[in-house]
Amino acid sequence: MSDAVQLDRVSQIVGYKIQKGNFSNTTPNLPHRIAILGEANTANQSTLDTVGKEITSAQQAGQLYGYGSPIHQMMRILRPITSVGVGGIPTIVYPQSVPVGATAKVIDITPTGTATANGTHTIIIDGRNGVDGGNYFVNINTGDDEAAISQKIADVVNDVLGSPVIATVEDTPDKTVLTTKWKGLTANDVNVTVDTGNNTLGITYAVVVDTTGTGTPSVLSSLTQFDENWNTIVVNSYGLVDAVTDELKAYNGIPDEDNPTGRWNGEVFKPFIAITGTKLNVAQDLIDITTLEKDEVTIALAPAPGSNGLSLEAAANMTVLFALQAQNSPNTDVQDKVYNDMPIGDIGDFSDYNERDRMAKNGCSTVIVSNGKYKVKDFVTTYHPVGENPPQFRYPRNINIDWNVRFGELLLVQAYVIGNSISADDDIVDALNVIKPKSYKQLLFSYAEQLARRALIADASFMQDSVTVGISPTNPDRIDTTFSYKRTGFGRIASTTATAGFNFGN
Repeated sequence: MSDAVQLDRVSQIVGYKIQKGNFSNTTPNLPHRIAILGEANTANQSTLDTVGKEITSAQQAGQLYGYGSPIHQMMRILRPITSVGVGGIPTIVYPQSVPVGATAKVIDITPTGTATANGTHTIIIDGRNGVDGGNYFVNINTGDDEAAISQKIADVVNDVLGSPVIATVEDTPDKTVLTTKWKGLTANDVNVTVDTGNNTLGITYAVVVDTTGTGTPSVLSSLTQFDENWNTIVVNSYGLVDAVTDELKAYNGIPDEDNPTGRWNGEVFKPFIAITGTKLNVAQDLIDITTLEKDEVTIALAPAPGSNGLSLEAAANMTVLFALQAQNSPNTDVQDKVYNDMPIGDIGDFSDYNERDRMAKNGCSTVIVSNGKYKVKDFVTTYHPVGENPPQFRYPRNINIDWNVRFGELLLVQAYVIGNSISADDDIVDALNVIKPKSYKQLLFSYAEQLARRALIADASFMQDSVTVGISPTNPDRIDTTFSYKRTGFGRIASTTATAGFNFGN
């Protein structure tokens, strides 16, 4: 008997619960929906509406939440000007207000000297020399002094609409002051360097952090807005901040087979994966974090080791890859897909296969660098309980299969069970809108074959043999269904042994 819905429930409801199974020593794919958690610019706080809103372009995000804001920077990756991004998958922005006492990051660029020749120097912000066609190229002329150069730096930065900073000029000494457009700890991720190319032109630059960004808002009020909406993917712009990841985990819950909680609860079953960026490049640093999350299925890391880009940009890049695969080809994975828009850096331990293997086993996603881009090798959640081999919810790909199985069965329930009369198997019935346990069982038999054809499950007959459907012995208005299935595997490792010898003459 199914216990996804408590036995004492009376009001109409459709319940579903997933249990872990180990069976070894076609309906449409689930429509995905992306929720974006992030901050608006300081200039947009007074008119900020924190109610979730579907945003269809980076331009719309810039107009509502500020160009260069964390929300805008994620949206320019999710919905870029020059490529498809996440395509037709809805992107819902849930903005957070600036927390009390938050500060912006302030960076000073102080030039010294007078230009001895004409040339171009480049301001590099977050690993980029520009954004969406605008660039930070500073054209310097012979004789330009420190005041002139400071003004030119400010002008080129402010001319880039999507820049994450606003530039002003101060004197004594002459310098350019870059202030992040928003306040918060995520602003502290912003970084600036000056590239003089192969000619300093007689100018040196000192880049100094004047003020650090501080403050992280709660995301709980945004999460509670999910309500009946199934936001399958959450883009977490706040990185590995405990206060935020704790709220995400508590709200999402866990798929415990005896007591599922949060969004995994059988009477809700609208869970999500929170894609969370990180730039850490030391394996043990990451493992120290994910070891504390080994029983959790909510957080999946999007690594960009050593990058000068923002952690939230890494999360957006991974979201583009996973969302498209999850919606269009749920039997596949993001393995060997590349981030489209992320400055690369020193990947550290990620260059070592043994370290990547260790990280993947301990709940850390992994990447390498290939042809100047981050290439995904393993996309995993932090889930890796002691003694569970293989971990049932290690791969978001497998979790997405579970969601697809549930979605298809939900369509069957809504079409053939809910709102219909329930007759006994042996009754002869001429009326319309009637369901019998054996009829629903037959529908599930066909469903198993559809799932197998879609390469979501293996061994359709196993699922068919496991199906039980019956009228509840305590509630005549209740159909109880149980079944088991085997997820398909995915080609992650190929191991071949060849034996070679010599050809001797007779």
